[in-house]
Amino acid sequence: MKTNLLIEGTCWKFGHNIPTDLITPTHIMWKTPKEMAKHVLETANPDFPANVQPGDILIAGRNFGCSSGRALAAKALKATGIGCIVAELFSRTFYRNGHEIGLPLLEVPGVHDIVETGHRIRVNIESGFVENLTTGVSLQGNPPSEFLLEMVQSGGLIPLLKKGSPFLNVGQAPRPAADAHVGPPEANQ
Repeated sequence: MKTNLLIEGTCWKFGHNIPTDLITPTHIMWKTPKEMAKHVLETANPDFPANVQPGDILIAGRNFGCSSGRALAAKALKATGIGCIVAELFSRTFYRNGHEIGLPLLEVPGVHDIVETGHRIRVNIESGFVENLTTGVSLQGNPPSEFLLEMVQSGGLIPLLKKGSPFLNVGQAPRPAADAHVGPPEANQ
């Protein structure tokens, strides 16, 4: 499964310091991701879970996904079908959790000030470029590393581990062939 890294969709704008407890409140934690998606962020914006469409783009301010670090928060957001999340800054735990499940994330300082809910937005995760198609304003963000891009395109960490990656072999000595002699030369005589 290859994830699209060029996303165009309708913006859902959220504020600064959105904790995972607000994304996925306790009463939905033991539901399936599909069931959680029906309630995700409902206390911040009741229209979001009811009207979010596949490919829509969630844009937030600083420190998105802070607090308890609930891994299920990223899964619930991905289950809504959103194309990506763009924030001025993510909490480090949410940033890691999002990439590990194949959810495209992009950090773009200043993005919160150039969008409103309902605007049409185009995001290029690979280059880090965000364009507000409604207003014509654009910003350059900080694209994820090549490793994180490969992880997202693979569908997350587990699919990446199953398929393999050159990034996973960095710093490892090559393994000898099964029939190769291992040990000092004199032991081979």
